[in-house]
Amino acid sequence: MLIVPEQNCTEDPQEETTMRARPGDWLLDTDQAGHVRQGRVEEVRGPDGAPPYLVRWIEDDHRALVFPGPRASVLTPDDLDRRDAETAERVLRAQTEITGR
Repeated sequence: MLIVPEQNCTEDPQEETTMRARPGDWLLDTDQAGHVRQGRVEEVRGPDGAPPYLVRWIEDDHRALVFPGPRASVLTPDDLDRRDAETAERVLRAQTEITGR
């Protein structure tokens, strides 16, 4: 899968940011329906951590050279662990509220 390069999306349309990644980071790409695809960055082919990235997608173990679009983000392994822990905590709170236990 090759994602066509698009302009970066920022809060300020005048401000341009450049995505940076290192091997071992995680690329999260959200489609228009809200489905999040997650892949591990195996190689960085651009200068100074810039795209394109060789990514192994976890849903199907497919490797692809990716130029991330505006809905993509890069997380370090620590960032992903924190995000997963926060999600697990929210799910536990919701289950507790539902069951009353």
